[in-house]
Amino acid sequence: MTISKGDRLPDATLIRNGANGPEDVSLSSLTKGRKVVIFAVPGAFTPTCHSAHVPSFIRTKPKFDAKGVDEIICISVNDPFVMKAWGEATGATAAGITLLADPGDYTKALGVDFSAPARGLIGRSRRYAMYVVDGVVEVIHMEENPGACEISGGEAMLEAI
Repeated sequence: MTISKGDRLPDATLIRNGANGPEDVSLSSLTKGRKVVIFAVPGAFTPTCHSAHVPSFIRTKPKFDAKGVDEIICISVNDPFVMKAWGEATGATAAGITLLADPGDYTKALGVDFSAPARGLIGRSRRYAMYVVDGVVEVIHMEENPGACEISGGEAMLEAI
């Protein structure tokens, strides 16, 4: 089953690279009583993710803040060291976007996992963006093509909320 509007997010333990190395982050603690935008990408440093998807949320972050969004979270099935480096390379970390690594369980629980072995992508996440209020999906935009960033970008999500 693929996550849909009105569904409660499953709890998951994601990972960030903190000051003392990798640390677990409970997704339910990030969403409880809060308004968050979560977007997922097939892979850090991949062309569309790096040049379109993350920059769209960097550009729109002030407008999300003005709408009362508490946090913007980017999730990818990558390790926390890659996510930290990617956040620094894109400017996402400096812009206040949270980048979290998914060991793969969360992506599978949402029903959005895919593999493209010919492209070197195994057990990755489909590209999506969702607006979540108190752990419940209010808006979800799922791309059909993992190389496209049309309905899952920051501008499209901002318009939807």
